[in-house]
Amino acid sequence: MKNEEFKKHLYLSIMGFVSIALSVVFFFCVYRSESFLSSMKGFFGILKPFVYGGVIAYMLTPICVRLEKLFDKIISPNAKKPLQAKAIARKISVGLSHIIGLLLLVGLFYLVLPQVVTSVTAIAESMPNNMQRFYSWSNDYMLQNPKITHYLNQYLSGWLDNLNTWINTDFMVNVQKIVAGFSAGLMGAIGVIKNIIIGCVVSIYFLEGRSHFLAQARKLIYCCFSVPMANAVIGEVRFANKIFGGFIRGKLLDSLIIGIICFAVCTIMDMPYTMLLSVIIGITNIIPFVGPFIGAVPCLLLILTVSPVQSFYFLIFIIILQQFDGNILGPKILGQSTGVSGFWVLFAILFFGGLFGFVGMILGVPAFAVIYNLTSQFVNKKLLQKKLSNKTTDYENVDTIDEKTIKMV
Repeated sequence: MKNEEFKKHLYLSIMGFVSIALSVVFFFCVYRSESFLSSMKGFFGILKPFVYGGVIAYMLTPICVRLEKLFDKIISPNAKKPLQAKAIARKISVGLSHIIGLLLLVGLFYLVLPQVVTSVTAIAESMPNNMQRFYSWSNDYMLQNPKITHYLNQYLSGWLDNLNTWINTDFMVNVQKIVAGFSAGLMGAIGVIKNIIIGCVVSIYFLEGRSHFLAQARKLIYCCFSVPMANAVIGEVRFANKIFGGFIRGKLLDSLIIGIICFAVCTIMDMPYTMLLSVIIGITNIIPFVGPFIGAVPCLLLILTVSPVQSFYFLIFIIILQQFDGNILGPKILGQSTGVSGFWVLFAILFFGGLFGFVGMILGVPAFAVIYNLTSQFVNKKLLQKKLSNKTTDYENVDTIDEKTIKMV
């Protein structure tokens, strides 16, 4: 009896100590938020190669799994040591999957990069003529409208004075900061390249030891939770993997097809900078819902420098392309992978995009789908415990629920 009371008091003491410690840590994180965020940024900066490696391994896993099954069928039947044969099949599949991924990337750059360079060069070469044409048009317009010329001259006079003041005061003082910022950006780019190279090496270890890592994760989950809870956690992780994997891979394929369609149609319509426009539209299409319109803005400005009429035709084409992608192509490739309505898709893009930028806009929809699914399961479970309906349609015309009969009124 005394032993049980001692254990009870010891448990309460430990829980009290942990609660106080967590409160102190939370207060420190809030009070010294800048130092805490700086420390976390440095911590995650150290782990970036592993993050890149995990992303690369995740994207190459479907290719690696298929290759491993193929080589396992070829090697294992004639092997004296099946386990050794499986290990060889895995090593070959890991190596080949990285080679295939690299070849796809190099091939894409080989097809796209020369055309993009040609388009950018053409823009730079045509810029003086376009500026001269714009100057001639604006000069003629000003001569025909003297009142607008007067107001514009007043505005430009004040604007030039402000510009001169800014150059003599703020700009010269901040030149050192601008140079430092450029140097930091260059070092950041070098750091990204370094992290990607190290990440490729890390991804090899991830793919080769994925079965062992998954077994360790399951072991840890069953250690920390009860068996029913652990099964539920593993089930949700599988659901999250299905949502994320299906959405990201499907969206990449969808964007590639949209880029190809854009290139074909723009070529037929004799649009300028065809490859550059297609690359911009294809990349921004990765962002769900609003991506095509985000990509259309710089494309319209580029075409506008050559032909306003063609920019109008391009705008009509982008609207049609977005409708085709949103209503036909996207659902065919992605299916109902997220199970989230259009309103919540837009909410997820804006919310996660505001928090995490471009990456948040891409990953926000599958992340929100997982959160939405967990919330839905929790709500449905609680409603069933209260012997209430868990169908949303049943609550559309409900004012109250009778406390005694538990019937909807």
